[in-house]
Amino acid sequence: MSEGPHPPRQLFKLGLAQAILFVVGALLGRGVGLLLGLDAFGSAGYGNKEMFGILLIGLGGGAGAQLGRLWYVRKYGPSRS
Repeated sequence: MSEGPHPPRQLFKLGLAQAILFVVGALLGRGVGLLLGLDAFGSAGYGNKEMFGILLIGLGGGAGAQLGRLWYVRKYGPSRS
């Protein structure tokens, strides 16, 4: 594991991993919501089903970003010293 600040190339990998896994997680959250009948974009208004669908998309995206961060820390160590 390295000491001090990480090179820009490694930090780019962190950002790219977080962005890709954020999108994948959000899509998985949307899919789970649809399977449960919680369509975030279903009707003109925002009822309970739509709000829980939006919540699942947010949770999936956040979990994906955290997985990207976890991968980076395990491979390169913490980016802050």
